[in-house]
Parts: sequence; C-alpha cells; structure tokens
Amino acid sequence: MRITLLTVGKTTDHYLLEGIDKYVQRLKHYVPFKMLELPELKHTKSLSQEQQKAREATLILKQLNPTDYLILLDEQGKEMTSTYFSTFLNKKMVGAVQHLIFVIGGPYGFDSCVYSRANERISLSKMTFSHQMVRLFFMEQLYRAYTILKGEPYHHF
Repeated sequence: MRITLLTVGKTTDHYLLEGIDKYVQRLKHYVPFKMLELPELKHTKSLSQEQQKAREATLILKQLNPTDYLILLDEQGKEMTSTYFSTFLNKKMVGAVQHLIFVIGGPYGFDSCVYSRANERISLSKMTFSHQMVRLFFMEQLYRAYTILKGEPYHHF
C-alpha cells in the first residue's frame, strides 16, 4: 500500500517544515509515502467561499485515480485514538487498498463533490488547528500508527 498526503497550499513556517520532514524520513522505513502540495489559489478576494472550494475541488480531484481510497481530514470526521488509527491502517493494508490518499483542504473545507468522492472522513481533534499545523500533527500520528503496528517503543501503552 502507498500513502499520499495531499494538501492545498504550501507549508511556510520553518519549524513546521522541519517537523514534517522528520516524520517523512521516518515513515520511509514503513510505507511508500509522499506529500503532494497543491498550489494555493490566487486572486481569491473576488471569490465566494463556495467558489474557492469548487476551484480547490478541481485541483484535488485531478490528482485522484478511480481506485484511490480517499480520506478527508475534516472537523466533522470520525475521531480515533492512535491505537484505533493503527488498526484502521492495518485493515486498509490487509483489505488490498493500493493507494490511500489523505487530504487536508483549504481554509473553508471541502466542496460537496469532494465529500461525495471521499471514502471516509477523519477528525484529528475537536479543537481547531491551522491547516499548516494539522500537517505536522497528522504526520506524527501516521508515524505513531506504524510504530504501534510494529510493536516499537515509540508509543507507550
């Protein structure tokens, strides 16, 4: 199974980039992983939130193949413990999912067509975080999930 983290916009804060890169490097020992940053929309002042979400949706959906398993990181998604998330990933591997794509959308969430295409939605917390911080938090949880699956001491039960 391959995993891709698809994001709208770039991470700009140096400390977040450093943390994200740390987990990208660690993940390479467990799973084929890549992070794909879609360009942030330009000239959005004249666009409504719905128009922005529609344009972002076009960018997101262009990256997908019909067999990709799409999971949106969304505030209305299912909350999981780290242990449950590792079990969730294991079920996807055993279930023959070839490409798992997690998506962090833009500041207004996702367009309805992206919600329709999604296989699942996951929430990292009931709290609100910046889209840039969510990237680091997700990467840490993905790495933690694989260490749990391997029985490694990173995660203490």
